[in-house]
Amino acid sequence: MEKRVILAIALSFLVLILYQLLFFKKKPLPVTPPLETQEKMREVEPPQKVHTPPQKIALPSEKRTAQIISASSEEQILLETSLYKAIWSNKGGILKSWKLKKHKDDNGEDLELVSPRSEELHIYPFSLRTDDPSFDSIINTALYKSSAHELRLEEGQKGELRFQYADESGSQVEKVFIFYEGKYDFDLKMSVRYKGKEVEPHFVWGPSFSQLLPEQQKRRSFGSGVGIAVLSSGKIFHHEEKKFKPEENLYNFVQWAAYENNYFAALFLTFPQKSTAAFLKEGPEKDPYFLLSLSYPQKAYIGPKEFDRLVEFGYSAKQLIRFGAFGFIAEILLKASKYIHNLVPNWGFTIIILTIIIKIIFFPLTYSSMRSMTRIQELQPKLKAIRAKYKKAKQDIALRRKMNEEIMMLYKEHGVNPAGGCLPLIIQIPVFWGFFRLLAISIEYRHSPFILWIKDLSVNDPYYVTPILMGITQFISQKMTPTSAEPTQAKMMLIWPFLFTFLFLNFQSGLILYWLMTNVLQIGQQYIMNRLAKRKKRELHGKRGKK
Repeated sequence: MEKRVILAIALSFLVLILYQLLFFKKKPLPVTPPLETQEKMREVEPPQKVHTPPQKIALPSEKRTAQIISASSEEQILLETSLYKAIWSNKGGILKSWKLKKHKDDNGEDLELVSPRSEELHIYPFSLRTDDPSFDSIINTALYKSSAHELRLEEGQKGELRFQYADESGSQVEKVFIFYEGKYDFDLKMSVRYKGKEVEPHFVWGPSFSQLLPEQQKRRSFGSGVGIAVLSSGKIFHHEEKKFKPEENLYNFVQWAAYENNYFAALFLTFPQKSTAAFLKEGPEKDPYFLLSLSYPQKAYIGPKEFDRLVEFGYSAKQLIRFGAFGFIAEILLKASKYIHNLVPNWGFTIIILTIIIKIIFFPLTYSSMRSMTRIQELQPKLKAIRAKYKKAKQDIALRRKMNEEIMMLYKEHGVNPAGGCLPLIIQIPVFWGFFRLLAISIEYRHSPFILWIKDLSVNDPYYVTPILMGITQFISQKMTPTSAEPTQAKMMLIWPFLFTFLFLNFQSGLILYWLMTNVLQIGQQYIMNRLAKRKKRELHGKRGKK
C-alpha cells in the first residue's frame, strides 16, 4: 500500500515537471548595460509626454516690443448734427472746421468758428503742448488711428470719436470726444504718455477765434472785441486781444475758460482743483496771434452765447454774456422781449413794444418829473428876480449862500422839490442801461431784419437815417421840456442832441431804434403835459379875472 502511495506521489511530480517544460518558456534575466550604452540609448529614445498645463517662461534677458498705433494716411472725419458741421483730421487729432448751421456769416453761409489763421499758421484747435517742443511736434503731426470715418447724428443719438497714437518708444496719446445730437456741448478726455510715463498736456484753442473782416468789424464796433473769459475761484475775468497784458495771462484753479467774441464762444470745463489756463501771445510783434491754453478738460461748448442754452449747460456759463452792472434787469428784459417775439416775430417791433411797456410802467415817475419841471418853469420870473438881486453872487460866497437860501424858501412856499425833476430819471437809469446792454450783446438781434433798409439790427444803419432821426427827436424833446437852467445854460444844453447823434452813428441800429422810440414817446408825453399845464394856467387866470 505504502509503495503504491509513494509511486502515485512520484508520478504526480513527474506530470507537473513535464507540464512546466512543455507549456511554459523561461524569460531571460534583465541585464544592465554599461554606462556608455545607456547614454546612447537616451539620445535615441523619444521624449516622454508629460500631461501638464502649458506655461510661458520669460527669460531675464527677454525684452518686450512696444505696441505701435497709427494710421497709414491722413484722413478727414466729418461730424454732422442738426446744429453744426465739423471737420476733424487724424493728423494730430485736431479740429479743422466747426460751422454753425443756424447762424450765418455776412455772406449768408454757415458761420465758421475756427479762425482762418489756423491754416495759415498750421495751428489748430485741440493741438497739444507739453514741456518738450520736439515731442509736441511729433504728436501734433502724427497720423492717429480714428474710431470712425464719419459721424452723422440723428435725434436722440450720441457718437464717439476716438484718436489713438503710440510709437515704439512707449509714447502714447489718446483723445476721446463724445457728441450729442441737438447740443453744442460735448464730453472730452485726453491722456498723454511720454516714453511710458504719464505727463500733463495742455490743449490749445486758436489761433484766436472766428474773426470778422475789418469792414465787418467796423460795422459792429460796439462790443465786438475778441478775447478770453476765465472763471477762477468764483470770479470771472475777461481779456481782449487788443488789450493783452502779459502779467494777466495765467490762472490756476480754473472752473472753465473760453475764447469768445460778442455773440459766440468756445468754452471748456475743467477740474478746478488741478487745472490751469493761459492766454498766450505768440509770433512777430507786428502780426501776433493768440491762443488759449488749458489743462484737464472734461467738457466743451462751442456755439452761440444763447442765454437759455448757457443756463442749461450750467457751471455759471451764463456769465459769458456780459450784461453789465445791472445784469439782472437785462435778464428780465431779455425774457420779456423773447416772450413778445413769440407773439410778434420781428425783433424790431419787439423793441418798439417793449419800449412802450417800459414807458407805461415808468409813466407815474415821468409824470411826477414833468410836473415838477413845469412848476419850476412857472416860478421862472421870481427866480430871475432873485438872481438879478444878487448879481455879484458869483464873486461873493456869502451873497451866493443868501441867494440859494432865498431860492429854497421860494421852492418851499410853492411846494416845489428842485430834485423832483431829476430823481425819477435817475431811478430809470438802471433800466435804460439794462436795455442798452441787452440790445448790444444779445445774439437774438444778430442778423435780425426790421423793415425796409434795416436788414440787421445788430449793425449800424447803413444810411444813417435812424441816428439822424434820433438826434432830431431828442432836440425837439429837449426844447419842449421845461427847465430851471439859466438861458445861457439852456442854450448850451441844446448841443447834446447833436453830440449824441455823432456818437451813435455807428452803434447797432437796434439801439438807435430803442432811443428813437423813447424820444418819440417822450415828445408825446411832454406834449400832453404841456397842454394840461396851459389849460390849468388858463383856468387859474379865469378864476382870478372873475374875482
